[in-house]
Amino acid sequence: MIKDLTLHNRDQQVIQAIADNNDDLDQASREKKFAAMAESPYRFFRGTSHLFWQDMYNDWRFSLFGGVPGTQTWIQGDAHVYNFGAFANHEGEVIYGLDDFDDAVVSDYQYDLWRLAVSLVLDTRANGNFHEKAGRKALETLVESYLTTATRYREKDLGKEVHFTADTAGKPLKKFLGKVERKKGRKKMLDKWTRLQKNGKRVFDAMHPKLKRLSPVARKRFMEAFEAYRAQRKEGQDEFYRIKDVVRRVNAGTGSLGADRFYALIEGDSGTHHDDIILDIKQQDGPSLLLAMTDAERKAYHRVYANEGIRHAAAFEAMAEHPDRYLGWLELDGKVFSVRERSPFKDDFPTDKLDSKKEFRKMAALWGEVLATEHKRASRAVNPEAPFLFEDTLSRLTEDREEEFVTLVLAIATHYAECVERDYQTFLETFVESVD
Repeated sequence: MIKDLTLHNRDQQVIQAIADNNDDLDQASREKKFAAMAESPYRFFRGTSHLFWQDMYNDWRFSLFGGVPGTQTWIQGDAHVYNFGAFANHEGEVIYGLDDFDDAVVSDYQYDLWRLAVSLVLDTRANGNFHEKAGRKALETLVESYLTTATRYREKDLGKEVHFTADTAGKPLKKFLGKVERKKGRKKMLDKWTRLQKNGKRVFDAMHPKLKRLSPVARKRFMEAFEAYRAQRKEGQDEFYRIKDVVRRVNAGTGSLGADRFYALIEGDSGTHHDDIILDIKQQDGPSLLLAMTDAERKAYHRVYANEGIRHAAAFEAMAEHPDRYLGWLELDGKVFSVRERSPFKDDFPTDKLDSKKEFRKMAALWGEVLATEHKRASRAVNPEAPFLFEDTLSRLTEDREEEFVTLVLAIATHYAECVERDYQTFLETFVESVD
């Protein structure tokens, strides 16, 4: 019937994509994820990265300032303002940077910049603290900061460390990191997630609403899988990696809701109960970008990465200034999981608390600088024989066109944010209000 030809419209595309992407979730997990996505267009955006890739991967505009080998680098793959956060580095410093590499993949830098810019628009509107003009100015600042950082380099930059701490950051990040240092730490993390038994043994707190005990059979399978992970480590046979307890972690994240996840408690350096380590062991199904790739691109991807745990570890090694000392992967029940330490200082910067235009622009500039810094660092893993190829290429493509570059990203971010807001209404009408 002719009417069937009219089904090719945005609403139908969005409905079908969301249904397909969440088809493997059980009803309870799907309801929790959809409830989180229903909170705001920004939370919806975080839970539908597959839509972003479906829309943007083949957008011709990426050829204006990229789309060539020199602009390829490891990208975060799900860049948004809440995928930056506080955590501790290898020296115990509390730093601020990108802290999630689940969707990281080698691709064009612009996808990260575009997605981050869209998230800034949506988050600003969700918070409601600034008018559109102030939000646009912050967006301009983010893009300008990214471009300045990405095209600036010196030979000595190869050995230079770039990170923000309470000592090196300005307001408002300085205040935030100082608060994280004061209010968080290993003891507080352990007090939150674990308890000491009468015999002095530390175990996870099974009464915590976000933790669930494993059955004896499931625990046995996990321990067997963990042994394979230990075998990857140089210290694998030491007491250092002895598991004291393991639980299932539930109700975490937005896009990752429904994915299997575990917390494992292992012995710390001193062998006492006060410096125990929590390992975050998370199912890795592959970046959302895979859904937008051609068959040929997916085949090439799988030739490079034997499994998603290897891909996640490679991304972490490339993008992070100092990769997690526990970084690795394991296989369990036919699924692949990444392994990394849960930082005692893990925290997100509260964008809803920003009420100063000046501080808002400072944070926007910082997000742009951090993203560009990690893109530059990661590009050297892609092009080890030409360590400044990324900077040189981007400098050449944007020379005397800086204003045009900024204008393009602003247009994409603003227009796509409006598209997300319309998609959000379609989502509510189809998947949420119909259930109420």
